[in-house]
Amino acid sequence: MNYKRSIFVILVVLLVACTAPASDITPTPPNPGFSVKTPTPLPNAEGTASTFLDAWKKRDYNGMYGLLTPLSQDAIKKDAFLKSYSNAAAALTLSSLETTVLSSLQKDSEAEMLIRVTYKTALVGDLVREIKLPLRYENGRWGISWEDGLILPELKGGNTLFMDFKVPSRANVYDRNGLAFAAQTEAVAIGVIPGQITDEDKLIRELAPLLGLHREAIRSLYENAQADWYVPLGEVSSEQISARYKVLAGISGLSLTTYQTRYYLNGPQGAAHAVGYISSIPANSLTEYQAKGYSGNEKVGRLGLEAWGEKYLAGKRGGTLYVVKPGGQVAAQLARSESAAGQAVYSTLDRELQKQVAQALGDMPGAAIVLNMNTGEVLAFASSPAFDPNLFDPTNLNASALSKVLNDPNRPLVNRATQSLLPPGSVFKVVNVASGLISGLYDRDTTYTCTGVWSELGESFKKYDWTVAKDLPPHGKINLPEALTFSCNPYNYHIAYDVYKKDQNLLPKTAREFGLGKPTGIIGFLENNNEEVGGLVPDAAWKQKSLGEQWTAGDTVNMAIGQGYLQVTPLQIANIYAALGNGGTLYRPQLVSKIAAPGETPVYEFKPDVIGKLPINDSQLTIIREGLRGVITNRKGTAYNRFLGLQIPVYAKTGSAEILGGGLGTPHAWFAGYTQANRKDKPDIAFVVVLLNRGEGSDWAAPISRRIIEAYFLGKPFALYPWESEIGLTATPKPTGTPTPKP
Repeated sequence: MNYKRSIFVILVVLLVACTAPASDITPTPPNPGFSVKTPTPLPNAEGTASTFLDAWKKRDYNGMYGLLTPLSQDAIKKDAFLKSYSNAAAALTLSSLETTVLSSLQKDSEAEMLIRVTYKTALVGDLVREIKLPLRYENGRWGISWEDGLILPELKGGNTLFMDFKVPSRANVYDRNGLAFAAQTEAVAIGVIPGQITDEDKLIRELAPLLGLHREAIRSLYENAQADWYVPLGEVSSEQISARYKVLAGISGLSLTTYQTRYYLNGPQGAAHAVGYISSIPANSLTEYQAKGYSGNEKVGRLGLEAWGEKYLAGKRGGTLYVVKPGGQVAAQLARSESAAGQAVYSTLDRELQKQVAQALGDMPGAAIVLNMNTGEVLAFASSPAFDPNLFDPTNLNASALSKVLNDPNRPLVNRATQSLLPPGSVFKVVNVASGLISGLYDRDTTYTCTGVWSELGESFKKYDWTVAKDLPPHGKINLPEALTFSCNPYNYHIAYDVYKKDQNLLPKTAREFGLGKPTGIIGFLENNNEEVGGLVPDAAWKQKSLGEQWTAGDTVNMAIGQGYLQVTPLQIANIYAALGNGGTLYRPQLVSKIAAPGETPVYEFKPDVIGKLPINDSQLTIIREGLRGVITNRKGTAYNRFLGLQIPVYAKTGSAEILGGGLGTPHAWFAGYTQANRKDKPDIAFVVVLLNRGEGSDWAAPISRRIIEAYFLGKPFALYPWESEIGLTATPKPTGTPTPKP
């Protein structure tokens, strides 16, 4: 042992003696035949986790699936993965998702993130869970090692979610007086089988007042049908029919079918475009509604007040959220909320006036609107042809008639009061006259001698007054109010040309200040439903951008009489004339009077909303009013003959609008104005009537307007149309000739 130890000591001494100082050591290069490979570090797994969570928040389930590991994708097919997340979101009534990374651990090809997930639900509030998100590095990328507990920890092992929805009854839509437009009730579908009718006179006599239809209108519905066909006629509430049910049930050929529904009183005459209707949730909107707490099986508002007031009418949904085992047994109750009754929407409409206005239009394509000119409240709102909202209920036996509505070339679902873009014709002349007054070039006593011909832009742009075509004498020397009273085209051309020479943008600017070129913002229609369009006020900038052409004096001249590129809606025109009547204030039109649950304080109440002022002073307004009054009272006024004998003061303007391009059909007939009765029991109104491709405003729109005024102030219409023999018969109108001037 000592011998071996001595040798070890000697070797150590020799080794030390042969070792040079550290500073003098030269590194020996590695053996050229040998190398050491340094491992490449793996990328951070947090990027993949973050992308997965962001996709979850966006409900991009396809993107989430693409981030799973290959092994996980083998374990669950894509369709099943997508369905698991979408079903869970629907059951949760998931509106949004929030995530927070609490911790992160990564070792070699394995990683794990601890995530706090906040599930924001529409029905049961927030659910907060902590989820461990496992990741694995395979095939050159990080992937999520997925299992169903990553959706919600309680779903591990194949569990699912189930929401037991508690849906309150839908609240009603009322008129301003508390009369229902739409209500949950029992209704009766009325139809006939023509071949079984034995006493037609009795059948029609009983149905006419019940359905609110003229006798001939009822007969026309089935006269061309096969003998064994079922022909829908309309619907009434059980309450409406109860007193005559036994009599009706005994009439041969008449079919009465009772069903539970959301019933729309007066059907097509019950402000269908304003009140709207309900139907099943569209497939492309299902996710949106589920995020609001809907199961997806409900019927929702699709138009008008039904759509606008959905969040009030539908009430507060409640529900209980359960975890369900694969075998169907309830594993746990996660959350619960109570439902609450809906809140009724009270409209500004007058149901009886609405019915009268709808009947006044008949079946002629067009629109009629009545406003409280001092507040902006919409008292009547009719678009023709209308549709029966009751047809959207599939439990209604008459729902078979819906296909006819949807395929009708007259497009009854189009709201012509707010969605039709039309040239306004001569009802626009008030704006042109206003621009002349604003320019300072004109006052009340500025005269113009009308020869029936206007040629200030040369022979190539010669224009004629409407009197020429009718072989009537020219207006001669007239003042500015008479330019409106007689609807003199040459005088209005003259104004526009003078205005153009001073400022080519003045007339378009004035039109915009009168509220044209943009939506009125009517309360009661959803903006994203495109239920109101803004129209077009053309000017130099628009023409250059849209057509690549310069604005000319001729463009301004054409606009002067509501022609050219100018496009408006009937509601915009009604609002202009309301402002002319109330002293110059433009109010936002409103369809909603209040929103309230029975016996509770309203959550919303109507207040007038000023959206602008006319750009004219009181003296200028007086000049325009003088011209509008003359339309009714002056023997040469364009509506004088139509209002003879009416004791209610009316200020109005006729219009006949040619379609852009000319030669494309009969002009649109316009009549717009306001009353000045100053009655305490009846607020004064502004109104507009337009009939598409019907003819002269004085022949068509003015008589309808008179009937509306009579119905409003006198309770019922008294004057017959020139084309009818009986009030209510408007199916085949034929105007009688009249010497009244027709602009």
